[in-house]
Parts: sequence; structure tokens; C-alpha cells
Amino acid sequence: MTSTPQQPTNTTNQELPAKSPGSEPPSFERTLSLSRLLRRAVVGGRGQKLGGRLVDVIVRLRGTDYPLVTGFVARLGGRRVFVPADLVTDWDTEKVSLSTARVDLRQFERRDGEVLLRADILGHRLIDIPRGRLVRAYDLELAQTPGGWVLAGVDTRPTSWWHRLWHRAAPAHDHHGDDESGCRDWKAFEALIGHQPTVLIRRPIGRLRRLKAPQIADLLEQASRAEQTELLDQVHADPELEADVFEELDDDRQSRLLRDRSDDEIAAVLARMRADDAADAIADLPQERRQPVLDRLPAGQRTKVTALLGYNPTSAGGLIGLDFLALPRDTPVADALERVRTAHTLQPEALTTIFSLNEHQRLRGTASLVALVQADPKARLLDIADTDPIRVHPDADLIDIALLMTDYNLLNLPVVDDDDHLLGVITVDDALESTVPRNWRRREPAPQPDSG
Repeated sequence: MTSTPQQPTNTTNQELPAKSPGSEPPSFERTLSLSRLLRRAVVGGRGQKLGGRLVDVIVRLRGTDYPLVTGFVARLGGRRVFVPADLVTDWDTEKVSLSTARVDLRQFERRDGEVLLRADILGHRLIDIPRGRLVRAYDLELAQTPGGWVLAGVDTRPTSWWHRLWHRAAPAHDHHGDDESGCRDWKAFEALIGHQPTVLIRRPIGRLRRLKAPQIADLLEQASRAEQTELLDQVHADPELEADVFEELDDDRQSRLLRDRSDDEIAAVLARMRADDAADAIADLPQERRQPVLDRLPAGQRTKVTALLGYNPTSAGGLIGLDFLALPRDTPVADALERVRTAHTLQPEALTTIFSLNEHQRLRGTASLVALVQADPKARLLDIADTDPIRVHPDADLIDIALLMTDYNLLNLPVVDDDDHLLGVITVDDALESTVPRNWRRREPAPQPDSG
């Protein structure tokens, strides 16, 4: 690698005009498209012809700041060499002018954390964070700041071949980002770069964390195998998010992604998932891998999952969730609300209904969270509960479940044994997931309004 330091002389972070992510890039005094910069001739300080062409631009990621241009790769004398940014006196004429004709001719080698705009981003897919989808970078916009040139924008609008030829042939001149270019703020995107050192450097501040688990699951459905690998590498940094994402994946995709992992890795994900989702995931594994993964689960989770695996997956028992709040029927409303407030380990959907039990732990009533909030805090649970709640046995089929939840407008349907002991709860989202036709799940998700 060249011994020349790969930093410009001034790397001070600069205050840039504030824009909401997803909008057009902030206005800069000078901007330049990468497509017009590529393959320009490189000349020395006095215009000496060096016989080389610029073939890529190097940036270094800087957290929430715009990536800083640290240099470029030129093809000189049949080899690719590094030219530091502080040698460049003029980027945006028809030639890239250097302050000297002396260039280190050692073969370029990428350093950890360096991103090559042409090789890593241009023509590749990125995550459009505000819109929660994968898009392709058809061009990139560089901008000049007091601290150096930065990667400021991404053009995700495909253009015809003749438009691209015209754009590259047009005279170079300063311009401002505009709607016609389709260019948007770089900070609205997360690049799928792929090489591990760069992924590790950007992981703590990855923009992917702005997305919800279902959105990330949708991205995985759209992604290629290589893109899936990087998405999962980033998600893996947050174990709770990783478990939530796997819960949202359709069964086939979840099974394929889990099979690529070791038994220990699968168990680590399943340990953080809801017991019913973990049971479904184990049931979808090859027979020979189920018990080894089950043996690696924490004792409490293993007990729950083992019990759920005993039910028919197409019955009420197969849909049971073990997250629910059941209290003695003489519990004061104020105490019940406090239990809801502190139930941080239960999924929010399960807390929309509170179940009341008699002294023999039999189900004797249900109360909605709204009813609790509106009731006298000193009242008891039995005073406001429906004392003859709709419930089903574990062998009820999906049609019965769907009809009951629809007819009675239920958000949660309790599942009981022959003695009316509460075994678990079916939430409306699980019921919907089980009854929605499989081909509907392959549809592209509806577009979301821009958050900016």
C-alpha cells in the first residue's frame, strides 16, 4: 500500500444545512456527480500528462457525518494506485489536476474501513430507510465543504442509456442538487457494502436501527443471498431486534436462514423469541436438528417450547401464545393497572385483555385494558370483567378461531383445558397470520408515506 497518508489535510467536522432524512441533499456551493468524474484523465501540477485515469473514489465512513473523500484510485502504468485527496487541486474540470506529478506507484490495497464508491455503491442496492425498501444507486453526488469533499447524495432514479451518455458527455460545471436529478440525501440510506471490516466500523451507528422489525423482515424477503447476509450481520448486533425480525419472517424464509446457522446460534435467537414462535421455528427445522437445538435453550424456554410442540400446528393449541396477564378476580383495578404498567417482558398485544381467575385458577372473566382504565381504581376485577368469556379448547380449528374472533370482536382469545384452566392466548395478529392466504404474503408491501 502507498505510504502516503490517506487523509486530507483538514478533516474537521463541518456544520451542514439541516435536512430531514429522505429529502434532497443540502445545498452546497459545488457538487459533482460520480458518473461524470469516473475515467477522467489525471494530470500533474503543470498539466503534465501522467497517462492515467481515475477509476474509483475512496471515502471513509464517519458515523452520522457525510462520508469524507480521502483519495481516489487511478490506473497508471497498467496498475491501480492510490492518490490522496490532499494532492488534488481541481476535481471537477475535464481533468483531475494534482499539485505534483510525483505519485506513489505501489499497487493499491484497500484499508479497513475504506469504501470505494464505484466498486461498493454505484450500481448496487441500498436500503432506503425512510421508505423501508431496497433501491439501486444509479449515481452518487459529491459535494465540496470547508473540510473537504464528501459523499452527499444518491440518485436512485433509473435513466435511459442515451440519458446517461448525454450526462457524461455534458460540459462540467458547478450545479446545485435538484429534483430533476432524482438525487436524495445520503443520510437517508444504508449501503450494503459487504466487506466485513467496513460493516464492523459502521455497525454502532447503522441507520438500519431506524426500521421496525417487520420492515427489516420485508427487506430480507426482497434481498439477494449476499444482501441477506449483510442485513443479518447488522441485525445480529442487537440480539433483541434479531429475534423480533426472525419472528416476522415467513416460515419458509425463516427456516432457510436458520438452517445456515449452527445449533448454538439458532438456540441463541430462539431463546429471545416468543415461545410459540420459537416452537414453530423448531418444528420447521430438519428432524435431526430439532432436539440438539431444543437442548441448548434455557430451561424455562425449553419447557414452554416442548409443551407447545405437542399441539397440532393447525389447531388452537398450535397458535397458543404464553404471554398473558391473569390475576385473581378480587384484584383491585388499580393493582391490575400497575401490573400492566410493569409487565415489560410481555408482548404489548397480550396486555389488551386481562384475565381473572378464581381460587382454583380457573378462568372466570376477561376485562379489556380500556375497561380497566375507565373503571373506578378501587373496584375489583370481577366487577368489570365479562364473567362468561368466549374461549376455546386446544383442538379448535383455524376456521372456528377466526369466526369467533370476528363475531365477538376479540383481540385475544383464551385457550383452556377441560377444567377451564388457562393454557394460553391467541392474539388477533397470530390468527390473521394463520388465515391469510400464503400467496398474499408474497405481495410487495404497501408503500409507506415519507416520514420527512
